[in-house]
Amino acid sequence: MPQAVVRGDIALEYETFGDPADPAVLLIAGFGVQMLSWDSGFCEGLARRGRYVIRFDNRDTGLSTKLDQFPVDRGQLISAASSGDLEAVRALAPYRLEDLADDAACLVGALGLDRVHVVGSSLGGMVAQLVAIRHPNLVATLTSMMSSTGSPEVGQWSPEAFAALMSPLPPDRDGYIAGTVAASHVWSSKRYFDNTSAAALAAASYDRGLCPGGTDRQLAALLATGSLENDLAGLRLPVLVIHGTDDTLIAPSGGERTAELIPDAELLIVTDMGHDRPEPLWPTLWDAIATLTDRDGRRAP
Repeated sequence: MPQAVVRGDIALEYETFGDPADPAVLLIAGFGVQMLSWDSGFCEGLARRGRYVIRFDNRDTGLSTKLDQFPVDRGQLISAASSGDLEAVRALAPYRLEDLADDAACLVGALGLDRVHVVGSSLGGMVAQLVAIRHPNLVATLTSMMSSTGSPEVGQWSPEAFAALMSPLPPDRDGYIAGTVAASHVWSSKRYFDNTSAAALAAASYDRGLCPGGTDRQLAALLATGSLENDLAGLRLPVLVIHGTDDTLIAPSGGERTAELIPDAELLIVTDMGHDRPEPLWPTLWDAIATLTDRDGRRAP
């Protein structure tokens, strides 16, 4: 797959699906996960809806640039965040979510695109929000999926989900796969969770390349960024907010608050969806994204 140098020494690995002549949809992955989290089948289905789909690895994940020269002590980070010491958190963070948003915007330019529909999931939802906030001329529509506003008052994780998210995974392949599947059970759809698919994704991610240090840096970026609520209230574009009823990693209140803040945003609460995108729900998500992206008066190239 190709790479694009976006800013300085940052290179992003990316993959495209569909016809470049169709409206472009940029998919932004979540916390510590690779672009593989946007399943190729999901991307292909969206392309069949007449969209040119782009998925990519954020910095510090997959095959994109790793900033291992900036280690983050997770214990110090959690301690500073728990005590409410934002300055200490920011001192520990090598970058913020704004930098991930600027990476994504530069990727759009590197691909020769003037305007895209941006779809972000989980932490990637906040990154997508920031792309719209910081680069409004690039963004035709925004879809924020199973995400939140950055405010600690909404979207809280359950204690079980936080413990599963923060628990170190075994370094060996079999142990990593088993640990990932077990953790995914905590926050994924209860009705549709598929062990085989979860194990396959974990195996592919392991084989492609893990970056635990990068996950710590992304966590620091999230905690250092803080609330986006004031900026979200100023957005003026078509927006869709999607959240699942079963999400224990980011409670539905995160999505509800996002939709409440953004003028005229649509809120889609999906029954039986957790913090994942199970295949039986793909048609619902495809249709919702396709409908939103059809609303833009200026078609993305």
